[in-house]
Amino acid sequence: MTEAIIQALQMLLAGDPTLWDIVGVSFRVSLVALTISLVPGLAIAALLAFARFPGRRLAVSLFNAMLSIPAVVVGLTFYLLLSRHGPLGEWRLLFTQTAMVAGQVALSLPILVAMIHTALQELDPRAWETTRTLGAGALRATLILLREVRFALLAAVIAAFGRIIAEVGSAMMLGGNILGYTRNITTAIALETSKGAYAQGIALGLVLLLLSFSLNAGLHWLQGRSRLQPEYLA
Repeated sequence: MTEAIIQALQMLLAGDPTLWDIVGVSFRVSLVALTISLVPGLAIAALLAFARFPGRRLAVSLFNAMLSIPAVVVGLTFYLLLSRHGPLGEWRLLFTQTAMVAGQVALSLPILVAMIHTALQELDPRAWETTRTLGAGALRATLILLREVRFALLAAVIAAFGRIIAEVGSAMMLGGNILGYTRNITTAIALETSKGAYAQGIALGLVLLLLSFSLNAGLHWLQGRSRLQPEYLA
């Protein structure tokens, strides 16, 4: 095992092209999925927080329940839709990065909606009415309130990104683990470990750990800056 760890570090430091191509696929697919999910997530969360309409509580409960849906179930659902005999089979999207993005959008959207909705609910109930009374339109009022919860918003983005870049079930079923095209970090770890090739799996696992620590450290730094800001302005 010690030898495998040494080999993993050598692969990372030497810039192994196969290894970093796998990392690139993971980041590319997950960032595209997160970007697609962000605007609808913000809009739905704001609608659930500030609007009053029949079925609102049911919608909130539905998004909260979707947080616990396993990635493999999402993958199976899209697989059935996109397979040759499925209703969307003519699109020929199965085993493509587009299919992987669709699965990750379905996984990240409930996290964004649930966490941003919770953050908006914690604002003063009069904040929305106050901004509207002062002449702000609905869009501007929403942006003002989102700025007030920007760190909770950032935490939601980090949580969603961490969820989708580390999932394996949906990526495996929808991407097919094709080398150079749909093989990402998690599917490569599963494949290489099953073959007894631990070095690449350890190297990719280290990339995921470094990513996790970096994102959380950045969030804590920004929160610290926010708490110190009033002292600088005093």
